[in-house]
Amino acid sequence: MSGQPSERSVTVDRGDSCWRGRFYAMASPCEILCKTEGARQAEDLTELAAAEVWRIEDKFSRYCSDNIVASINSADGAPVAVDTETAHLLDFSTTLFELSEGKFDITSGVLRKVWRFDGGNEIPDPQAVCRVLELVGWQKAKWRDHRLQLEAGMEIDLGGIGKEYAVDRVCTILRNSATVSCLVNLGGDLAVTQRADDRQPWKVGIEGLDSRTELPAKRVNLQVGALATSGDARRFLLRDGKRYSHILDARTGWPIPDAPHSITVAADTCTQAGMLSTLGMLQGKTAEGFLQAQEIRFWCAR
Repeated sequence: MSGQPSERSVTVDRGDSCWRGRFYAMASPCEILCKTEGARQAEDLTELAAAEVWRIEDKFSRYCSDNIVASINSADGAPVAVDTETAHLLDFSTTLFELSEGKFDITSGVLRKVWRFDGGNEIPDPQAVCRVLELVGWQKAKWRDHRLQLEAGMEIDLGGIGKEYAVDRVCTILRNSATVSCLVNLGGDLAVTQRADDRQPWKVGIEGLDSRTELPAKRVNLQVGALATSGDARRFLLRDGKRYSHILDARTGWPIPDAPHSITVAADTCTQAGMLSTLGMLQGKTAEGFLQAQEIRFWCAR
């Protein structure tokens, strides 16, 4: 979850078969597509969605200086009490840490101090990576009874799970507010609020490796459920013909070797889809076998 423009606003316009609401959050363009005939309802639903996404961004972005994440990251080794929502995300992060055998770790955000995935060719010094890696390790955290204590200098970063969580929260709010089918799309992670008509499913494009083209690598029909994508189409380094993905192994501080360029997963919720796409990427060259074993729909690009 990243910073946002100083001005927050929503726009709504009529498309060929639905209304489209747009806003910006979590460093991504966001949209709410609504199969409704009324502009007012589309505006109301978009405003509800934007308000919830901005709330989550303000609460959990590491770029904010006055939220719970900032309190944890500036505690200098002292324990910090957290609310139920934050505890839920920390519990989910623990699950991902365990399922990935430590490759996914919300304390690994400090590695941004040495890695710059801007499409350039600057690879950090291995000794610099080792020094920062001393501040990584969820296993060193003390987490129980809604109290989190990190070692001095350690930080958490919930950016790896925040967007999918926001999609599911928005879907719940819109589902409770209207019976029309909406597609919630937060920067490519998306879900359907109500089952779409069999004759008019939501048509979703899955992004390919080349982010410079507007043409999707594949189009799928989505009536229910969610899609989430993990990949390095926009964040990578290229050095001596070798591509370095921004998806790091938190145990080593280095990119996962032989990882796919992107994985898109379909699941019941966006959180589930995001978890599986992330775990798939962390498998590297065995990603396809891992995903096939989960008996899910997925699309993998190498």
